[in-house]
Amino acid sequence: MKLEISPELAELRGVLRRFVTEKLEPIALEIDRTGEVPAGALTLLREQGYLGMRLPAEFGGGGHDLSTFCLVLEEFSRSHRMFTLFLDATSGLNPIAIARYGSAEQKARYVSGLASGHLRASFGLTEPEAGSDSQSMKTRAEKIEGGWRLNGRKHWISGAHVADVVMVMALTDPAKRARGGITAFLIDKGTPGFKVTRVDTTIGSDPIKLAELTIEDCVVPDSAVLGEVGQGFRIAMDSLTSGRLGVACSCLGTADRLIEMSAAFAKQRITFGQPLAERQAIQWMLADSVAELEMARAYTYETLRRVDAGEEVGSAASICKLTCSEMVGRVADRAVQIHGGAGLMRGSVVERFYRDVRHYRVGEGSSEIQRMLIARDLLR
Repeated sequence: MKLEISPELAELRGVLRRFVTEKLEPIALEIDRTGEVPAGALTLLREQGYLGMRLPAEFGGGGHDLSTFCLVLEEFSRSHRMFTLFLDATSGLNPIAIARYGSAEQKARYVSGLASGHLRASFGLTEPEAGSDSQSMKTRAEKIEGGWRLNGRKHWISGAHVADVVMVMALTDPAKRARGGITAFLIDKGTPGFKVTRVDTTIGSDPIKLAELTIEDCVVPDSAVLGEVGQGFRIAMDSLTSGRLGVACSCLGTADRLIEMSAAFAKQRITFGQPLAERQAIQWMLADSVAELEMARAYTYETLRRVDAGEEVGSAASICKLTCSEMVGRVADRAVQIHGGAGLMRGSVVERFYRDVRHYRVGEGSSEIQRMLIARDLLR
């Protein structure tokens, strides 16, 4: 296994670390104070070339490989999860899917705007009765002359309330379902019959919202189909490897920051005449966190290298996502314990990280789904 990153990425890490510390961290503190993302945050990321990193250069994207993108996710996650969501919105499932499967018209209409952050996209898959079991969806698309009529409901859709376009998965052949019966549709905000009917705030940071979409007799033209009819499930699954590795690297960066903060606090906090850092109980918590982080990072970097080399990685991305998301939960719990009362206070960075990392064991496929996929790959 090759456990280190390339010299080029190592150099980029230093640049990223300075940018995160000097530019993003003040914005992160402002987000925590106000509960809202300052208007200039997206502009800053755009000016520095961090939006649309994985999209083709011909559409204004960066054309970077997955390893480079994931390194940026890792470093940005040391500050605030909102920054990683901005990156994902311009280089994640929706933009990449449109760039890969879209018609010339769809690419011209959406990709440049997504790459620059002037357009926002969201992915409408989850339903009240179809979460992890996504092929059990009930949203239907009926063929009509010149287009399709959609009816159904989606919920817990990340960023749908501010999205300009939503990639909606719908059944076009209930008998086939995941085997050619699900189709992806690109539906613009404001399309009649397509409404945001509820916006939910999560356990995490206040600006992170999930929305419910109600689709009632929503008529879209044939040109709204992304890829081919019946290809929707494949389009969704095709993106999961990179999505899971992106989550894994976000967990790595967060864990690294939490360990750094915990070590610094343990050195300066005096109890009973001694720094916490001199107490074995604290040392062991820190040691366990470092050991788990470094093992998770080594396997994740190796998997990224294999993906960029064009190798088939099987369930490796699921192993990374499972290992890293579970690891950062334990690291965050230890960090709160080390900080004591200071780690419980709303407004402290440690407390915010503790809430935000809980998302990672659910999104992009829960830990239980990852275990199922790993076992299935082993027993095949």
